[in-house]
Amino acid sequence: MSAIDQIKAPIKEEMERFAPYFRDTMRSGSRMLDFVIRYLLRAKGKQMRPMLVFLSCKVAGGVTDSTMVAASLIELLHTATLVHDDVVDESFYRRGFFSIFALWKAKTAVLTGDYLLAKGLLHSLDTGQTGILRIVSQAVREMSEGELEQLEKANRLNINEESYYNIIRKKTGALISACCEAGAYSSGASEEAVAKMKDFGMLIGMAFQIKDDLFDYQKTGIIGKPKYNDIQERKLTLPVIHAVGEASFIERKKAMSIFGKKSKSSDDIQKIVDLVHQYDGVGYAVKKMEEFKNQAVALLDYFPDSAAKKSLIMLADYVVNRDK
Repeated sequence: MSAIDQIKAPIKEEMERFAPYFRDTMRSGSRMLDFVIRYLLRAKGKQMRPMLVFLSCKVAGGVTDSTMVAASLIELLHTATLVHDDVVDESFYRRGFFSIFALWKAKTAVLTGDYLLAKGLLHSLDTGQTGILRIVSQAVREMSEGELEQLEKANRLNINEESYYNIIRKKTGALISACCEAGAYSSGASEEAVAKMKDFGMLIGMAFQIKDDLFDYQKTGIIGKPKYNDIQERKLTLPVIHAVGEASFIERKKAMSIFGKKSKSSDDIQKIVDLVHQYDGVGYAVKKMEEFKNQAVALLDYFPDSAAKKSLIMLADYVVNRDK
């Protein structure tokens, strides 16, 4: 049994019910749109976000009808943001499949993303889940702010460690935090319990993003991400931020000069990589990632032992140890 299957075990029944429920929620009155949506469903990933909703709900209380709505809303909005992201990044692949942008071009991709956003909003209103809608809408707002802040910092090349954490808190942590908060909220748990799960999700989300950033330094192409892609795109991630902060003034000036180039040669990139390794930027990022993960797991001490709690601990370990 894979790690994901073990994590899913306490919510196997809920995840099986979720698949057709989510499919029905996405349905439209347009033949073309339904065709695009069927393609999207075929290319679905591990569905970690619905998993987090159901596990958080079970840890904090128990699954209710509201929980299914919460999981569906989260997944609709997450899918919409991915479709839009592929347009912004001009990405032709998503999880090993051609992206909607690649197959149907930007206009169809943007409109599909808009449709999914609208479906999520309407579904939550139709089912009377305004509390869950508020949680998820706040997350989407923060995600947009985080992406824009990252673009601004990349242009100015003035990001420090504190700014980086603020960006990933919004860009990645916000949605995972919303998964856990919405799951606990849907169970009717206390405000304190909901807050604990919200914080758990935020910390796991930050660890998740640091792990994603670390993939840029892997020697294999397991995840299909171009090697040192972040460096080429002028994204100052934690390994580089730490190395530049530790480097001498001259080294820092040279590194920032290279980062400022719109197009970098392999020699340019290697100089940045050498600086990262010289000052153990990767090791520092791994240490910080583990700290966030450990802080998240410590929050679960608030809840009684259960199979769902054990799965959340396993999921936290999976986030920092995954290879894709």
